[in-house]
Amino acid sequence: MTREPLLAEMRLQWWRDVVAGARSQPLPAHEVAGPLAALIAAGRLDPAPLDALIEARRRDIEARPFALSELRPYLEGTAGNLLWAAAAALGATDRTAVLEAGFAQGAASWLLALPALSASGRGLAQPGPEPVRALASEALAALARARAARPGAAAALRAATLAGPVLRAALRDPAAATEGRLALSEGSRRLRLLWATWRGTW
Repeated sequence: MTREPLLAEMRLQWWRDVVAGARSQPLPAHEVAGPLAALIAAGRLDPAPLDALIEARRRDIEARPFALSELRPYLEGTAGNLLWAAAAALGATDRTAVLEAGFAQGAASWLLALPALSASGRGLAQPGPEPVRALASEALAALARARAARPGAAAALRAATLAGPVLRAALRDPAAATEGRLALSEGSRRLRLLWATWRGTW
């Protein structure tokens, strides 16, 4: 939302304050923060993963590329915590499995955004096919473990439905990630989501 580090820090701190004060302060007059704070205040949403998510997003303020070893903690901290917050609210109890699904979903989204991330100086520290393959392979293994664990809350975990095809495409053709050719067609996206919804899976 901003290229100014100080403004970015202020924005993130504002969200931390919303989450931390949800149970003790008036609801903010904001289209997202208001309903979010209401859910926390009502005990329907755990603030802990949301606070951890916001903290993990501080890495986005730094305009420097990611080492491969940084990506899993970052993606679990961001996409993983977001998915855990949603899944836990819907009854999931297996945090490890949900974080793995979130990591896979986050890795797919990150690879889809790789050209734009690279252009802004936030891509891979060592560009090339092998880091892309390594990330895709690790994320596919995590997705398989998460599905095997059957953590429940399929409605929330459906966010990871499209991760598999994207990650498999990146594994087959790493250049598709760097060249922006990973995205599924809109028709394919809709059909896959419809099929998963109909079957009650993800």
